[in-house]
Amino acid sequence: MSKKHPIISVTGSSGAGTTTVKTTFDQIFRREGIRAVSIEGDAFHRFDRQAMKDELARRLAEGDQTFSHFSFDANELEKLEEIFRIYGETGRGETRHYVHDDREAERWGTPPGTFTDWAPFEEGSDLLFYEGLHGAVVNDSVNLAGLADLKIGVVPVINLEWIQKIHRDKASRGYSTEAVTDTILRRMHAYVHCICPQFTQTDINFQRVPVVDTSNPFIARWIPTADESLVVIRFRNPRGIDFSYLTQMIDGSWMTRANSIVIPGPKTDLAMQLILTPMILRLIDDAKRA
Repeated sequence: MSKKHPIISVTGSSGAGTTTVKTTFDQIFRREGIRAVSIEGDAFHRFDRQAMKDELARRLAEGDQTFSHFSFDANELEKLEEIFRIYGETGRGETRHYVHDDREAERWGTPPGTFTDWAPFEEGSDLLFYEGLHGAVVNDSVNLAGLADLKIGVVPVINLEWIQKIHRDKASRGYSTEAVTDTILRRMHAYVHCICPQFTQTDINFQRVPVVDTSNPFIARWIPTADESLVVIRFRNPRGIDFSYLTQMIDGSWMTRANSIVIPGPKTDLAMQLILTPMILRLIDDAKRA
């Protein structure tokens, strides 16, 4: 980690709500006048869309039923680690974009399912912001958690995650419930071994818990709303966290453990603003002093 060039990493599986968290961070950056460069986990996929289909077919033919975008070897994690390290040392780096659809293709000038060219970060940034699947990976090859200064985990309980994925993939990609279920099953090995362990490395976890019946996510007709959810916020190190202030400021919140607070779902943005703003400002202050 480098105090002079801090790195914030937001890690969450697909459909977990990391995009909402990024919006909150963007609001904080804009309000506080912080210049952040952002990188997306999708940019570090090892394969473009067609190559991924080909690789998946090859793996299936060889009997591998577990390969997915969640898998370590489906991603350029060594490249991501290199960029984290270079940014921490110099404040420089590069990224690219994975183009998801026609709208993004018009913006970036490359077909859907492909990558843009690598391009350098803008000069003079205050921090690096990562949002994706693998921002806190620690394995035999890489240690991304050790290079990030503030690590945030965003994860719903598993049935809610499945409901969100089923509804999203059916609505935006035209998949059947059966096709999405097959994807979920194929991802489970990597979810257990690649995604879940990262949440022990994160500094703060936001876990959304529905308070309506989600016992069979494969027939659920609606995604539980924020009003139908609670959010458990867990701090790895609660030292210095003013829980009494947070419970006073966030109506309907309460502590469940010495390092955990539960809040109503609609209060998530407020909680993130209250918790993360002073942490980000501390990183910036430390960077300026360095």
